[in-house]
Amino acid sequence: MPAPQLKVTEDDVDAATHVLALRGELDVATVRRLADPLREAIAAGKTALVVDLGELTFLDSTGLMVLLNGLRRVVRQGGNLVIVCTNPTVLRLFDITGTATTFTVVGSRKEALDAARSSGNSGPPAGPSS
Repeated sequence: MPAPQLKVTEDDVDAATHVLALRGELDVATVRRLADPLREAIAAGKTALVVDLGELTFLDSTGLMVLLNGLRRVVRQGGNLVIVCTNPTVLRLFDITGTATTFTVVGSRKEALDAARSSGNSGPPAGPSS
């Protein structure tokens, strides 16, 4: 059986916004490939983080713990971490563990960027202008 593979690509969108896109399997064998860049982005002062799980095929509790720790750290800095995910298998883990309401999980990267940038600001998010 081949070893699990995980590819993480990073996109520094602007001074506060950072996207991490994952492809493959996030588990105990690959979790460092997400943990290190996530920690570095937070340490660099990024407050609008998007973790795109669009091409993730598997997520275990170890990967979920890294996401929770990242959320806790960025919220402490006044920011937010938003997850992009449409894969029912991956979404099921959020439901089973009760973390579906802990994270903001959306269906597209654009939604995630909007949600990550609007969180942490004082007042409600801006609505459509009339």
